[in-house]
Amino acid sequence: MSRVILVRHGETRSNVQGLLDTAIPGAELTPTGRRQADALVGVLADERIDRVVASPLARTVQTATPIAAARGLDLATDAGLREVLAGELELRADREAHLRYLGTVLAWATGDLAATVPGAPETGETFFERFDRAIAAALDGADSVLCVSHGAAIRAWASARAVNVPDDFGAEHGLPNTGVVILDRVEGDWLVDRWTDRRIPAAESDPTGAALP
Repeated sequence: MSRVILVRHGETRSNVQGLLDTAIPGAELTPTGRRQADALVGVLADERIDRVVASPLARTVQTATPIAAARGLDLATDAGLREVLAGELELRADREAHLRYLGTVLAWATGDLAATVPGAPETGETFFERFDRAIAAALDGADSVLCVSHGAAIRAWASARAVNVPDDFGAEHGLPNTGVVILDRVEGDWLVDRWTDRRIPAAESDPTGAALP
């Protein structure tokens, strides 16, 4: 069995202002965000972690640094874990921009792979390809890894790849700063074990055979 612990980065000034901030290097952590990053050491104290990998943005690297240091592990970066680019919506804070951005990214999880964010080159297909590669690389030679990434990317990938939650689970369930999503790979299938403070049954289903949310 392989385990992936996905963590959204800590709070940034862009988060506080409601900005779609996806470009490299991006905003750094606020003092609150740094406290959130420090707190991850205790939050994940009972988890085995063989490797720590972050996207190359400043906020993810800063979030991953305390727990990597506490575990005596090197911190690697992988561009495959970066957030989906916001294109023409970059640094916008209005509701319409957020709805268009999240609506597109989370639609990828339900199979609308051709949709694109206005002005951004990535499709659902290319997103899943690069995120899949990043997860596979993180797990190469390891059993349990911590990957620090971004909210929309984690919500889309985890809900699409896990077989025990509906594909729209990520659209219905948010992910706060330093929110944790844990997935186990068992006999080739990804199963969500934890989504923030919610434990997900591995095998329960409704009468139609669909996984329970």
